[in-house]
Amino acid sequence: MDVYGLLGNPVGHSLSPPMHEAAYDELDIDARYVTFEPDRDAIEGAIDGAKALGIAGLNVTIPFKRDVLDLVEADELASRIGAVNTIDFSGDVPTGHNTDAVGAMRALRDHDLAIDGADAVVVGAGGAGRAISFGLADAGASVAIANRTESTARDLADEVPGAAGHGLDALAALLDEADVLINATSVGMEADATPVPKDALHADLAVMDAVYRPLETRLLRDAAAIGATPVDGAWMLLYQGVEAFERWTGRTAPIDAMNDALRSRL
Repeated sequence: MDVYGLLGNPVGHSLSPPMHEAAYDELDIDARYVTFEPDRDAIEGAIDGAKALGIAGLNVTIPFKRDVLDLVEADELASRIGAVNTIDFSGDVPTGHNTDAVGAMRALRDHDLAIDGADAVVVGAGGAGRAISFGLADAGASVAIANRTESTARDLADEVPGAAGHGLDALAALLDEADVLINATSVGMEADATPVPKDALHADLAVMDAVYRPLETRLLRDAAAIGATPVDGAWMLLYQGVEAFERWTGRTAPIDAMNDALRSRL
């Protein structure tokens, strides 16, 4: 039996176990997906222990995504993003990958949204914002990053090919001609709030929110109300898991089964 898992602290809230186990059941794969919650200062020992125990693969979440970067052989994308969320132990050396970027792009494409040539606005320059911005740029989009602290947005834009950084006060102007808007902040998770004024939205926008609890955020309600295309955060969560599953197993993921397991718990 192969063992996969999630490394983070805390991890009790994670929806990854039921999503991955649904895939194993659907494809009759002899595997289990478990959670690991090491102390912050024990992350190196956790990676060494996972390798010694024959763990097949790990997802990595807060607060360890940056910590494990130097403990694995990170691929080019993960190195540019500066974070690893998937580790593959199948080789002699554990390799690190970032499926958040690809997951976000697959979520958009699942809704028939063209990314190549699109004008995209990313709100937030933290971990999710970094991954999504690189994903968009690599897929051919023009990326504008808007952040509460403008200097942070500009610093990220200096790393992302062709991107530009702005403060939140530029959102209305940026969105006027935009095709895609992605909220990569946590705004909307704890309160019925949105990082984007409703009057800045328009019907030709695709609006994705990385927040998946609640599934329908105020931003997505506002987007639907004016005729824009809403894409909830569970799609990004699903597809980053799909990418990890396919990397680990070499099998085509049973997306419907994984999606059903995920949404049944939201």
